[in-house]
Amino acid sequence: MTRAMGAAMRRIHVGNALSAFGLGFTVPYLYVYVAQVRGLGAMTAGFVLAVFAVAALIVLPFAGRAIVRRGPLPVLLTALVLAAIGAMSLGLAGNGPAVLAAAALLGAGQAVMQPALATMIVDCSVAETRSRAFATQFFLQNLGLGVGGLIGGHLVDTTRVSSFTLLFAIEAAMFLLLAGVMATVRMPHAPRIGDAPASSAKGSWRQLLGNRAMVQLSVLGFVLFFACYGQFESGLSAYGVEAAGISTSALGTALAANTLMIVVAQFAVLKFVERSRRSRVIAGVGLIWAVAWVTAGYAGLGHGSREMATAAFVSTYALFGLGEAMLSPTVAPLVADLAPTGMAGQYNSAFALVKQLALAVGPAVGGPLAASLPAPYIVTFLLFSLSISVLAIRLGKRLTVAQDQPWLAARSRVVARGGAPAESVSA
Repeated sequence: MTRAMGAAMRRIHVGNALSAFGLGFTVPYLYVYVAQVRGLGAMTAGFVLAVFAVAALIVLPFAGRAIVRRGPLPVLLTALVLAAIGAMSLGLAGNGPAVLAAAALLGAGQAVMQPALATMIVDCSVAETRSRAFATQFFLQNLGLGVGGLIGGHLVDTTRVSSFTLLFAIEAAMFLLLAGVMATVRMPHAPRIGDAPASSAKGSWRQLLGNRAMVQLSVLGFVLFFACYGQFESGLSAYGVEAAGISTSALGTALAANTLMIVVAQFAVLKFVERSRRSRVIAGVGLIWAVAWVTAGYAGLGHGSREMATAAFVSTYALFGLGEAMLSPTVAPLVADLAPTGMAGQYNSAFALVKQLALAVGPAVGGPLAASLPAPYIVTFLLFSLSISVLAIRLGKRLTVAQDQPWLAARSRVVARGGAPAESVSA
């Protein structure tokens, strides 16, 4: 990796931390703000949350093509300005239509940031450093969200609209500050993996859908996000309250345990992940999450004491965090390595679209099921977690060595160029 790539990557990581810090100020309090502080009711608050998902689903198909044609940096700067306007408008909006319009702007901007930043990370890294780069991104995102949420919780006052206006103003300022930092980035171009399938750089959805490995990864990604992220603040929390009798403070502790596990484990698991087959790492995450769902089942259906149920529920979120720490340096780099030269933006946008679909469907399915049928809920998502392992093993059969084991491919290239011979490693 060149010095220019390293300098650009540092700015990108600072930008990731700033954006997550800004989001942390408002995301935990959005429902309360709309429903109670603005007095617009639960239905309007629900529509606001839905608008975020709908806005993302609308803009992401166009974002990929824009990134391919214009580059990730101009697209990111546009998204940041859009998100800043949306955040500030949301803090000032006093009626339903204004709140929904502001949420649409903010949701669209946030959605486009994800593939744009991911593509910048791809362009500023090489295959050997990409896993660590995405691990650092995920670590900083969770740290920023946690710190932002903690500070925001001490600033808000449900009796004063002005305190929430301040939160949204801080969020808007973070987006504009990030735009200023990103505007100074000089984007280099990283070389691609040598034995990735050759293809035209001219992007199209038909071309992407013709990549069978990418289609399989997208299906796997949908299950991953549906069975984990799509349940955190909907089905799993409803199950904890209704079936396990978890208090709201214990639910907050569980969410904190998830973030703490990610922060503590992220770099501890990185060396293991970097030296393992990506497909097998993902399969291992499916097994870890299966244990998490069994633990959740004990919390709500095990007839233990309140303390044991709470401990089991907190452990469930911690186990999910361990799986997330393993996925962050695995899935995003794999998406990048599946993309033909010049197509990383389109592939990142497509995968972000899959994620948004899963996050939209997950709460709609999981919430009602968990509240009314807790035992079938646990069994259903236990089976989904096990299916992650099956899908990952099947995906591994379609991947090249460079895509599934980039560290091994890099070692082979060193030997081919006349470097020090590496010890034999079985593929």
